[in-house]
Amino acid sequence: MSLLVRATAFVFADPRSRQLHELIERIAPSEATVLITGETGTGKELIARHVHGLSGRAEQTFVAINCGAFSETLVESELFGYEKGAFTGAQQGKPGWFETASGGTLFLDEIGDLPLAMQVKLLRVLQEREVVRLGARRAIPIDVRLIAATNVDLAEAVRAGRFREDLYYRLQVIGLPLRPLRERPGDVMPLTRHFMAIYAQRLHLGEVELGLDAQEALLAYPWPGNIRELENVIHRALLVCRSGVVRADDLSLSGWHRAPAAAPVSAPVSVAVPDAWAGGADIAYAAHGASGQDDLLAAERFARAWQALLDSGEAVEFEAMQQELVRAAWERNERNQVRTARHLNLSRNILRTFLKKAGAID
Repeated sequence: MSLLVRATAFVFADPRSRQLHELIERIAPSEATVLITGETGTGKELIARHVHGLSGRAEQTFVAINCGAFSETLVESELFGYEKGAFTGAQQGKPGWFETASGGTLFLDEIGDLPLAMQVKLLRVLQEREVVRLGARRAIPIDVRLIAATNVDLAEAVRAGRFREDLYYRLQVIGLPLRPLRERPGDVMPLTRHFMAIYAQRLHLGEVELGLDAQEALLAYPWPGNIRELENVIHRALLVCRSGVVRADDLSLSGWHRAPAAAPVSAPVSVAVPDAWAGGADIAYAAHGASGQDDLLAAERFARAWQALLDSGEAVEFEAMQQELVRAAWERNERNQVRTARHLNLSRNILRTFLKKAGAID
């Protein structure tokens, strides 16, 4: 488990983070539902645990669940539980996570990935304060404080019809927006020292110093992967540093800036790509992504590539092209499903469906 998630110290020091901390201290003692928003890796679960730790439920259970980790068919039984015989293989009843967290706090991460049908049932649970197990007729009262988190814009998801408006307002009784690390540079060095101390102890390294060049590099880097990326960078640096001093070269940050070279996307054996497709490299470039001022260029390349394909007169196997785009984006995002889903503006469940069709995952 990530040390970030397990950390008990609130090590943020940036003025914006201090303001957030003050807000948390004010709202934590209440029983109000909390919605934490922020990019992947910004420490949303750490914030949720901090809210729990300052609440009247601090001595009770804290249960953290990632909504994107379950398939659409499993999520109901996982959240609400099931009775014996509710489905094939249900040899005995099992409580869901709402029951397990009763008396404490339930943290639902990536709540934007919940299917619409489950959003309706979750709304009812929040309104009635009771759950009905799958296959049961009797409701079970629950006493749970709900904290939800998402890395997507739920307001935009509501406008697009992917998220229920009534559930959105029910969740956002208290909103805690967590800024990306690049917007709170005052947190970089306290977090660095925090991770250095923990990993130095775990790796039995004794005292490790941070060179001035390493400090400058850490403060200059934009941290697209946020705190999780910082943690991984420090872990690696402590493994490769010499003489107990971390230098800028040990951080390997320069490699993170280099975009992958444009190259044609090679189709799997089962996918037929037209021979007359002259724009393959352009499509690969656009599918692999661009940033900042390159966005418009990528869009233009994409348009030219598709036009070349259509002008060729050959049959277009749309599903094959769709799968290639998904596979390319998946590889570009280092096979991270959450980042890939955000990159393609898809829910994680829909992305998994495409990846399965493409044979990329089981």
